[in-house]
Amino acid sequence: MPGLVDALLIAAVAVVVIVRQFRAGRVEGDRRWWVLPGILAVAALREPDLLDARHHTASAAILAGELLVGLAMGAGWAWTTRIWVEADGAVWSRSIRVSAAVRAVGIGLRVAPFACGAMVGVPQGGSALLLALATTLLVRSGILTWRVRFLEPAPALAPAPAHGADASRSRWKERV
Repeated sequence: MPGLVDALLIAAVAVVVIVRQFRAGRVEGDRRWWVLPGILAVAALREPDLLDARHHTASAAILAGELLVGLAMGAGWAWTTRIWVEADGAVWSRSIRVSAAVRAVGIGLRVAPFACGAMVGVPQGGSALLLALATTLLVRSGILTWRVRFLEPAPALAPAPAHGADASRSRWKERV
C-alpha cells in the first residue's frame, strides 16, 4: 500500500506543479522556496526501499542516475522559465513551451534508470522517484530565486494622453 500512496503523492504533486507553472504567477520573495522539496525528500528518505539490500551498489548507482536526471531537469526547467518584474516591483514567472519540452525529455530520461534496474533485477520503489522529484523542485526553485535577484524593474510607462490632448495632430479636418 505505501507504494500506491507514494505514486498518488508523486502524481498529485506533479499535476499541481505543472498546472501552476504554465500560468503566470507572482513570485513571492519569501525564503521558504525549499519547504516543499524538503517535505518530499523527507517522505522519500523515510522509506526503507530507497536502496535495495540485495543489490546495494547497483541500487545506489540507479538512484544516483535518477538524481542526476532530476538535477538536470530542474536546471533546464528553471532556465527556460520566463521571469519578469512589473513596474510596481512585483516579480512574475511562467513556464514556456521550451519548458514543456525540457520536462518531456526529463520524464523520458527518468525511464532509463528504472529500465536499467529492471534489466539487472533491482527493484525500484516510488521513493527514488519521489527523491528525484524533490531534487528537481529544489534545483528549479533555487535557480529561480537566484535569477530574481538580478532582475531590473520594468520602466514606468508615461500615462497615456487624454483624448484630444495630442497637439501635434493636423487640424485640416476641423476646417471642413
